[in-house]
Amino acid sequence: MQTPIGAAAPVTRSRRVLGLRCRACGQEYETQATHVCTACFGPLDVAYDYAEIRRRASRASIEAGPTSMWRYRDLLPLPDEAPIVSLGEGMTPLIKADRLGAELGLRNLYLKNDSMNPTNSFKDRVVSVAISWARAQGFQTFGCASTGNLANSVAAYSARAGMDCYVFVPDDLEAAKVTATSVFQPHLVAVRGNYDQVNRLCSQLLEDVPWGFCNINLRPFYAEGSKTLTYETAEQLGWRLPDEIVIPIASGCQFVRHRRAVGELIDLGLVAEPADQPRLTGAQALGCAPVYNAWRAGSRRVQPVRPDTIARSIAIGNPSDGGDVVRIAAETGGVVEAVSEPEIVDAIRLLARTEGIFTEPAGGVTIGVLAKLARSGRWSGEEVVVAYVTGHGLKAAEAVADAKFDHVIEIDPSLRSFHERVLGTAKE
Repeated sequence: MQTPIGAAAPVTRSRRVLGLRCRACGQEYETQATHVCTACFGPLDVAYDYAEIRRRASRASIEAGPTSMWRYRDLLPLPDEAPIVSLGEGMTPLIKADRLGAELGLRNLYLKNDSMNPTNSFKDRVVSVAISWARAQGFQTFGCASTGNLANSVAAYSARAGMDCYVFVPDDLEAAKVTATSVFQPHLVAVRGNYDQVNRLCSQLLEDVPWGFCNINLRPFYAEGSKTLTYETAEQLGWRLPDEIVIPIASGCQFVRHRRAVGELIDLGLVAEPADQPRLTGAQALGCAPVYNAWRAGSRRVQPVRPDTIARSIAIGNPSDGGDVVRIAAETGGVVEAVSEPEIVDAIRLLARTEGIFTEPAGGVTIGVLAKLARSGRWSGEEVVVAYVTGHGLKAAEAVADAKFDHVIEIDPSLRSFHERVLGTAKE
């Protein structure tokens, strides 16, 4: 077992976790802070003792748990004795989107609104797992490479845990996300480059510093937090799985974990085994669509691109799990689709107008793809379709700041002006 440089030995180990396993070649490793297979350079995933989990986890035990994502603790890699670093993440609303569904011809459309997490994005789920595991293993400094949402979350949870914090972001990050990170007073490092360059720098830093980077050396544990989105969706649907889930794609990390969550729910008997597993469909912006490009080419080889999109929170030009997204979409009967910048803005406004939810551009990508597929006739209208809305619009309000809002009417401060300009009638 490796320990971080200068840190105390791990204080606890989980009886549910067997170690790490390479997704590509199957090579097994002890539980430790590492994320790349030394044999083939494939990604490492947490390997569980599912017999042990089956003895612990049931619908009743989960429903008796806290009203947060930690009701699924038995399906996560944190040791039993380790304290949780939490701000109340998870158990976000699953909304029956009747008005949006009516416009799209979908009678069973649901929105999982993860913008309601403590720092207003789904990243709180993955960060809570990663920082809890890191603190249990003796790490004293926590950090990340981020396009914004992860920086917000890492800074907030580090403050909660009392850990030193370094967050690395592109220097052109949206102002609202910089403010939402800075308020927690981390060491905020703005790198002159895009996210892929930021991530590369942080990977190199691991040679020099004894830190836990949640989406690099802690990635196997961090990624497991994504599963709770799908666990909650199934539970909120009455322990049923939907017919299709539409998911935004950045690195592809959460897409892969949603597939794993579906398998666990079925194999552990938490949901009735469906005739077909849910189709998993991916959404990208055309301005950063390497996975969509690979899908269209019929290839699992994802060629990097230079991001150029308002959907900055998912603007990863070289997605680490892109090839697996293509594979999973194909295996489940899903697709990978992309939308243009105008379509993203239109989708943000459509969601706000129909369901009262203001999403950031990443959510506009998801809803844009949902709308595009619905209008193309992908669904008959009776299927249960769930779209994941992963971040709040106030994080990137400038994306719609220049849009024309036809409902704004200027008037003078008089009743005559109101009647004439607003009601279109003359005031007697």
